[in-house]
Amino acid sequence: MTQFIIYFNQQWVGDHSEEWFVERGPLAGAVVEEMKDAGVYVFAGGLDEDITNAFSADTTSGSVEFTDGPYVEHKEFLGGLTVIDVADVDAAKLWAGKIAEACGWPQEVRRIG
Repeated sequence: MTQFIIYFNQQWVGDHSEEWFVERGPLAGAVVEEMKDAGVYVFAGGLDEDITNAFSADTTSGSVEFTDGPYVEHKEFLGGLTVIDVADVDAAKLWAGKIAEACGWPQEVRRIG
């Protein structure tokens, strides 16, 4: 088995009504339940949308330094992720497609390890 991370940047979500998001929640939840039933689910979660709550840990100076905010300022930031443990890349594509369809926005997939 191989682990894959399926993730999206918050900016890929787009502008939608509150109704639209309420309709998507049960669809995404159903995919998570399907992954659990199939035995491929490892973890899934959305991240705090307020990027000002992020902080960084850096040891390049020789000691640990913590700073507020993301390590590098950038326009896009991670919005959520799912980790799956599947037999091959085709299975990862299957689950990424289901997640993208349920959420209504693109997903990127990368092999872990």
